Amino acid sequence: MPDRLHVCVFCGSARGARLSYADAGRRLGAALARAGLGLVYGGGRVGMMGIVADAVLDAGGRAVGVIPEALATKEVAHDGLTELHVVAGMHERKALMAERSAAFLTLPGGIGTYEEFFEILTWSALGLHRKPVGILNVEGYFDPLLALLEHAVSERFTRPEHVEPLVVSDDPEAIAHDLLARVPPAPARRWIDSGQT
Repeated sequence: MPDRLHVCVFCGSARGARLSYADAGRRLGAALARAGLGLVYGGGRVGMMGIVADAVLDAGGRAVGVIPEALATKEVAHDGLTELHVVAGMHERKALMAERSAAFLTLPGGIGTYEEFFEILTWSALGLHRKPVGILNVEGYFDPLLALLEHAVSERFTRPEHVEPLVVSDDPEAIAHDLLARVPPAPARRWIDSGQT
């Protein structure tokens, strides 16, 4: 049963090239805590991950980390979280993060962040969940990704209903407030069960 008070955040283990990324991460973390929403994330203390988690904790919120053992032992695990779950591998990590979350939000990050975003969007298309999926588009960082999704729809490789429910905003406070209210419609059919992922 998902914890209805937590938002799963996918974001980078680096800080990125612009100070605005870190600022948006801090604002989002504080906004989640003010809204009474906890954080579920990848459990790291570095980069955008650490920035968001610290902001949630500094504002009195809950931060739940899920990290594979191989990364935890390399001293990148955050040791000040409300909860830290050390799991065997990446698949277990993503499954537990999804289970504990009521919504998903992607912030700037690299290829790991993209992979997490696309997997959770795919799970939505397959009918494995009906949870809101959002993108915090800081300074247009995700404009090329959104254009790619539009291109996939126009070329008829992706159905419009699989991307239309995406919640996209450049405002950390607004998306923290609005995300959970945007439950996507039920899919026409459920293609697979969770045990088949």
